[in-house]
Amino acid sequence: MIRTMRAAVLAAVLAISAGAIATPAQAHTGAALTMRGADVSSLQRSLDLGAKYYDAGGRRQDPLRILKSAGANYMRLRVWNNPVSGYNDKGAVLRQARSIKARGLKLLVDFHYSDTWADPGKQFPPVAWASHSLAQLQNDVYRYTYDVCRSLKAQGTTPDSVQLGNEINVGMLWPQGQVVNNDFGPLAALLKKGYQAVKDCNPGTKVLIHTADADNVANAHWFYDGIAAQGVKWDVTALSYYCFWHGTLANLASVITDVTARYGKPVVIAETAYQFTTFDADDEKNVMDGTTLCDGNPATPAGQANEFRQVQDTARAAGAIGVFYWEPTWYAVKGNGWDPADINGTGDGWDNMAIFDATGHVNPHIRWKA
Repeated sequence: MIRTMRAAVLAAVLAISAGAIATPAQAHTGAALTMRGADVSSLQRSLDLGAKYYDAGGRRQDPLRILKSAGANYMRLRVWNNPVSGYNDKGAVLRQARSIKARGLKLLVDFHYSDTWADPGKQFPPVAWASHSLAQLQNDVYRYTYDVCRSLKAQGTTPDSVQLGNEINVGMLWPQGQVVNNDFGPLAALLKKGYQAVKDCNPGTKVLIHTADADNVANAHWFYDGIAAQGVKWDVTALSYYCFWHGTLANLASVITDVTARYGKPVVIAETAYQFTTFDADDEKNVMDGTTLCDGNPATPAGQANEFRQVQDTARAAGAIGVFYWEPTWYAVKGNGWDPADINGTGDGWDNMAIFDATGHVNPHIRWKA
């Protein structure tokens, strides 16, 4: 049954990618995308530095309202424990959450459990936890997760979803929570405490566990089988998908279909993005220079929008329930650098991947669609 379903999904995805499926009704071959999201973690810093945002008609607008009018219904915020910059910490997340909820949007909180970026290549523990044992870290994870969640709930902005770790392909809070020699026990102990904290705070908040394993079904099996065997619970499987790193749309469909069936949980693409220009708007080299392209989509506003549409259509057809665009509002604004330890002295390597150009005007072609 699963093999037959997967073959049908792949056929639909290939047709979508080739443009054979032309109408919205035809493209909606799977469940609706109920989590249509944007990660706006850098937005408050951008606004504080004077960034201005303009809608498709050229009118200056609230950026959250621009995103909502384009079809987004969910915002994602990362939380760092004690970043040097003072942004993306608990206080900043509380402030941004008020703005998000006031606009009728849902909230996903992304715990990095770090003072800085956490991803597959680095999972630095917060400085305050650096010398802690695994037992101490379990308590740290519980207390910190519960405190942030409870503080959000107390101000009337209860998170709709919480992500335990960011792209934790081989664990988090290294070295204590790193998966070594296929031993998932330490990581599982930490994730269980995070899950308990979220549910103690608010049973209705969904818990996501996030890896960047959209490229490889074997890696996804290794990770999620590993934590499942240790009794870890989660509500939604979250994957990152950037086409220039994570393979074809057909492969993405195969991974989504497989892990949905294997674990019996809905899947969300927690991060995706695509370039709209080869131009670099600041002194920080762009992460992608615009020469590595996907699916025949050029580095233009129309190409960016078409790639995003194709990712959404692929995810929907494969049975996913959500897609989040990563940092669409992070256009080049002087002083809003990537490094929280030197935020004024570094630049933005994502400016050609945002959906706002160097003058703050939105790509009018971008749409989130259920």
